[in-house]
Amino acid sequence: MLSYSFQPTVEFAQSLDQDDKLSHFRQEFYLKPNSIYMDGNSLGLLSKRAEKTILESLADWKELGIDGWTQGNHPWFLMSERVGEMCAPLVGASPEEVIATGSTTVNLHQLVASFYKPEGRRTKILADELTFPSDIYALQSQLRLHGYDPETHLICVKSKDGRFLEEDDIIAAMTDDIALIILPTVLYRSGQILNMKRLTEEAHKRGILIGFDGCHSVGAIPHSFSEWGVDFAYWCNYKHLNGGPGSVGGIYVNRKHFGTHPGLAGWFGSRKDKQFDMEHTLTPAETAGAFQIGTPHVLSLAPLIGSLEIFKEAGIENIREKSLLINRYLMDLIEYELKDMGFTIGNPRDDVRRGGHISLEHKEAARICKSLKENGIVPDFRAPNIIRLAPVALYSSYEEVWKAVQTLKNIMAEKQYEKFANEREVVA
Repeated sequence: MLSYSFQPTVEFAQSLDQDDKLSHFRQEFYLKPNSIYMDGNSLGLLSKRAEKTILESLADWKELGIDGWTQGNHPWFLMSERVGEMCAPLVGASPEEVIATGSTTVNLHQLVASFYKPEGRRTKILADELTFPSDIYALQSQLRLHGYDPETHLICVKSKDGRFLEEDDIIAAMTDDIALIILPTVLYRSGQILNMKRLTEEAHKRGILIGFDGCHSVGAIPHSFSEWGVDFAYWCNYKHLNGGPGSVGGIYVNRKHFGTHPGLAGWFGSRKDKQFDMEHTLTPAETAGAFQIGTPHVLSLAPLIGSLEIFKEAGIENIREKSLLINRYLMDLIEYELKDMGFTIGNPRDDVRRGGHISLEHKEAARICKSLKENGIVPDFRAPNIIRLAPVALYSSYEEVWKAVQTLKNIMAEKQYEKFANEREVVA
């Protein structure tokens, strides 16, 4: 990563902005006046290009009606394949290995239904206790569908400190009764990156398939899923990839698994030249497209076409480089300006282990987040005590980071947060 000699002044922040080779992408996004957006790891901002491509798809519907499936600006019939191809470089895959379809949890259900094949002693699923709750709910329900009790058949690796997972502990849990492993690429609270390459190698040594939830990493860090031999992965596209609320998700399936019959079969998993034969015997696509279930959600796919054009131009390596530097700068400012105010940085310090956000812990976190919002800073809160701050490489500036920390310092010094209840909103 780029190195620098930290200075706490606004002039230093401005000098970092002047040297930022991604700064021109900032004008591509709709930025709210008098507001600093630090929640891009939950919902990325709208870009002008994403707006353009969704309006083009609306125009296709308006002007072409049903012919929009094969004609127009962005024909709908192959839109999932097109967006998958655009996503492929971000996850280190060939275009045939990626499809844009479904939502995160639906896609997890599809992949577990397709690749969880309990046999003999191998009947259990391995996950972790720090993963996002939706993944756990899906795994529990899949086990129940197979007649197994999640209390005994869903093995969750423990964390020693409630923040991080140790790869050695995960590997130790890869016992001969494990049939499938599902892990996050990046832990959603602490931002820790797991060593996907090592974990995949260790799983395969033991004859276990392994898949990853990339929701908090795709678009923020580079991946090499194909090179690492990852069996499958799934992710959302509304966080770092700026696809919009409810945006269609993504699936990666390693080509060695092409031909695996989808566990949850649907019409759009058909081979394209066979789909309209209307036969009652499915001929699955010979790509990751086989794992589609239903009709593409066209108006939720369309913004991704514009958004992913920006990612192609910026380059994921450049995005990662700035992300590391701007988050390092944020941590340095926190340590300089907020010392003795009760904050703890709860994310890894090592660049290799840190994702795209900072996890700031405080016993008054919920009410501090409310006070930040009142002051025009948009963070997010994660129970029980985490303020997540995510400067985004494509549209956050170093001066914004400086201003955000100064605002937080004032909130704490003046105890502005005390007028709020220390409990989360309905949507945190």
